[in-house]
Amino acid sequence: MEQSKEAKRRYSRQVILPELGAQGQEKLKHAKVLVVGAGGLGCPALQYLVAAGVGTLGIVDDDVVDISNLQRQILYRSSDVGRKKVAVAAEQLRALNPLVTIHSYPSRLSLENAEEIISQYDIVADGTDNFATRYLVNDVCVLLGKTNVFASIFKFQGQLSVFNHLEKDGSRGPNYRDLFPNPPAPGEVPSCAEAGVIGALPGIMGSLQAMEVIKVICGMGEIYSSKLYCTDILGAQQYTLNIEKDPKNPLNKSSAALQDLAVSGAYCEIKNTQENMKSITVSELAQWKEAKKDFQLIDVREEFEFEITEIGGELIPLATVPQHVDKISKEKEVVVHCRSGKRSADAIAYLESEHGFTNLYNLEGGILAYADEIDDSLERY
Repeated sequence: MEQSKEAKRRYSRQVILPELGAQGQEKLKHAKVLVVGAGGLGCPALQYLVAAGVGTLGIVDDDVVDISNLQRQILYRSSDVGRKKVAVAAEQLRALNPLVTIHSYPSRLSLENAEEIISQYDIVADGTDNFATRYLVNDVCVLLGKTNVFASIFKFQGQLSVFNHLEKDGSRGPNYRDLFPNPPAPGEVPSCAEAGVIGALPGIMGSLQAMEVIKVICGMGEIYSSKLYCTDILGAQQYTLNIEKDPKNPLNKSSAALQDLAVSGAYCEIKNTQENMKSITVSELAQWKEAKKDFQLIDVREEFEFEITEIGGELIPLATVPQHVDKISKEKEVVVHCRSGKRSADAIAYLESEHGFTNLYNLEGGILAYADEIDDSLERY
């Protein structure tokens, strides 16, 4: 199909590449790519995919823009703080290239919606920052026969691979479970909020992710299938590891189904744990404090977060919880909180499963909700 004059001008610098050409540009136009996560990795990946002319893009993210995002999530501006990321991203991307169709999903990818959403796309770019969603994306892509272009970051280190790639012989390449069969225990691997990340790193890895998506669509170059690209930007090192299929991978079974995989998968375990977890609203917490109720308040954020804003809790950062179990009461009710409720839920899951606590309550919405609903003088951090 003939490209419009505007498209020819817009994409001229890549169309003149013999490896891509007009045929490759036509493939990009008809491609459908889903980007899961509109954060540090998703922002550059989305921008380059839209700029390249990928015809249809989906964006999945349930978060809102926070001022701490702006150091690395370059689609957003200070004036966007508090707005839904998918809404802002869609506006910015349509302004960048109105020839691309953008679909927004302002919700977390879950066991209930993952298959329905992913089935509408050819390729998934996984830019998630938690293991539950990462395993879910992988498993659904394998079950539906979709290519999963994966990237991750940690401090100054990045990883990249193309999972479940359709090889020339018709077989599928290794997937995430071939590399990491089981998820780590809650709190074992700190998040970016806990460990930190330099802003340029997700820019690099998200750009590499976009490049792999483009290569897969156009069928050009050597794909990072069966390989894991690793970089340490602080040590100026990079290397590639080979990945082999694991015969014990549960996805190898012809009868594998998402609900069955969920029994041993991180996404189901976390979901079930949180469903059964006791919780308390910020309004109820305020009432407890006003009534001078005898309870313990634990803050599992990092020290620098605590120094910015706090609500009177005892600081025990999530990564140090196993070393400080003796500081947490089993005799009275204990409220555990973090920034938004995720890390505190992980702490409670660990304490309940490993140490038999039955008196723990997760603060719904964390300190962000407390600042919004109870004390607007607090920094939203």
